[in-house]
Amino acid sequence: FRYPKGYVEIHPRDASAIGIKDQQVVRVSSRRGSIEITAKVTDRSMPGSVFIPFHFFETAANRLTHSELDPVGKTPAFKVCAVKIERLSVSSGLSVESTSAAV
Repeated sequence: FRYPKGYVEIHPRDASAIGIKDQQVVRVSSRRGSIEITAKVTDRSMPGSVFIPFHFFETAANRLTHSELDPVGKTPAFKVCAVKIERLSVSSGLSVESTSAAV
């Protein structure tokens, strides 16, 4: 497998502003839920946005999105939502650091 587990792509500028390093575990949250997932710092994602593949059960991106239907296409809006990224520390288990950003 090229990618055996879920990841969140985040632009280097956004990662730097939050203090996130490549391969660090982060928490991604929306109004609907949150997941803990490995960060992949890359310029493949645009600044101010992130990308999470939705096919990994352990890091199900659809826990973050909503199922409201698009008024024209009548398809669920599973691919877009506002999220907050928080870096996690490994001091005594995983705990949320105070630095975060909405993207």
